[in-house]
Amino acid sequence: MCDAGAVSTANNDPAVPPDPRPVCVLGLGLIGGSVLRALRRAGRDAHGYNRSAGPVAEARADGFQVTDDLTTALTRAAAEDALIVLAVPMPAVDPVLAAIAEHAPDCALTDVVSVKAPVREAVRAHGLTDRFVGGHPMAGTAHSGWAAGDAAMFDEAVWVVAADDGADPDVWARVARLAADCRAVVVPAGSADHDEAAARISHLPHVLAETLAAVGAEDPLALTLAAGSFRDGTRVAGSAPELVRAMCEANGPALLGVLDQALELLTAARTQLAGPSGTGDGDLAALVAAGHAGHTAYTATERTPLTDLRLGEDGWLERLRTAGAEGRVWRG
Repeated sequence: MCDAGAVSTANNDPAVPPDPRPVCVLGLGLIGGSVLRALRRAGRDAHGYNRSAGPVAEARADGFQVTDDLTTALTRAAAEDALIVLAVPMPAVDPVLAAIAEHAPDCALTDVVSVKAPVREAVRAHGLTDRFVGGHPMAGTAHSGWAAGDAAMFDEAVWVVAADDGADPDVWARVARLAADCRAVVVPAGSADHDEAAARISHLPHVLAETLAAVGAEDPLALTLAAGSFRDGTRVAGSAPELVRAMCEANGPALLGVLDQALELLTAARTQLAGPSGTGDGDLAALVAAGHAGHTAYTATERTPLTDLRLGEDGWLERLRTAGAEGRVWRG
């Protein structure tokens, strides 16, 4: 177990020691498969599970220890005191948690699902909260499946590690070490705060990309002329539709709020562009200025080191949340 009074490391980063214990990854899609590959690159002992036999066969051919039997994977995880990584789509979370509660209830547990509050609530419903710390690597591509995975997927990517009240410092340390061993940088955040932020910078972009792609497809000539701006703006519309729906719909309340904000901006821009005559002789000055300022703020955002914190000390979770909100990160 992590000593709650552990002395900070020499560079004042939180004391997050190496973790020799195995990792069990449940789900071998793009993210789960990339986690398994990144852990092998880091020299970690890791094994996995996937419901469909196809990805299991592919992963085995690539030299990974995987199974399509969930009970087998969880029995092994329980025997090894493995950290279990839930890497299944949101609709599959509940039945997998039920299996974990039955076969490996004492294992440390995290997830890489794109929403945090709904997963945390599902974990609570299955009585697994005490051993759970949520996670979300902010990385991915428009592709899916085992073959799309990449050991370098998380290099220098942000990996949110949830700092919710009641979190166990040992489990938090294990999840942070998992992220660091995948070469990501850790940003602590509360689950609700994460979901609000993800709605703005991940889920709304998916909705807008789908909209841009649908509008562009109305005109064959437009598709012929399409170049960089259309390509970049619609990239994530190439993601598997069922995965996009599962991600965005699971964060419906937060997404609805930011979608309303986007619609207000677009409605105001339309009014301004219509101009006095209503025929399009106005301008887009306000929207373009606001967008440029937002992009400038994004490109100027810096990651500063998370320092002077000992896991488990009084107020450590609140301090983690504050540090994350200030843009501070931890690197292993």
